[in-house]
Amino acid sequence: MVTVRQRVDIPLQDVPVTPDFVSFEGVLKEHIALVFPSPVAGTTPLVRVHSECITGEVFGSQLCDCGPQLREALALIARQGGVLLYLRQEGRGIGLYAKLQAYSLQKQGLDTFEANRHLNLPEDSRSFEDAAKMLDALGINKIRLLTNNPDKQAQLEQYGIEIEDIVPTGVYLNPHNRRYLEAKVKLRDHKIAF
Repeated sequence: MVTVRQRVDIPLQDVPVTPDFVSFEGVLKEHIALVFPSPVAGTTPLVRVHSECITGEVFGSQLCDCGPQLREALALIARQGGVLLYLRQEGRGIGLYAKLQAYSLQKQGLDTFEANRHLNLPEDSRSFEDAAKMLDALGINKIRLLTNNPDKQAQLEQYGIEIEDIVPTGVYLNPHNRRYLEAKVKLRDHKIAF
C-alpha cells in the first residue's frame, strides 16, 4: 500500500505558485509528487506523469523533448491546479548509463526503440502503476491527463484512475530530435502533430 510520507512546500524559480513536494512510503523508487492548489474548488486536477530525464531536464539535451515538456507541465499545473508526478525511471526505465549507450547507437542511425533492443533492453520498461498508487494516496481518482502518450492513459485506467480528459503537450521539435519524435509517433502511437 502506498501512503504519503511527507509534504513540504518548496518555492520554485519561474513558477508563481508554491507546490507541496510529497514523498511516499511503499513506492519502488524515490518518486515524488508536486501538488499545486486549484484556483477553482471542485475542478478535476490536471496531472502530468513525467519520467526523469537528467540529460534533457538538467543539461538541456536537444535529443529529446523532456525538458520543455517538464517546464510546460509546471507552468500549466501551477495555473490550473493539479499534480506533477515525477517518476524516477530514466531512459524509458533502462537507466542513465544505458541511455547514454542508446544515444550513441542513435547517432549511428537507430531510433530510440531499436537502440534499446540492440542493447538487449526493453524498448520501454516504464510502469505507471506507482503513479496510480500515488494519486490514490493523495485522494485523487479522477484526472485530466497532460500527455501525448496513450500508454500512460491505458496504464492509469488499468490501475483504477478515471481519465476525464486528455490534454496534449506541446510539440518541441528541433533539428536534433525529429527522428526521436517521429519514432514515438510511428512505433508508440504518440499523438504529436508536426
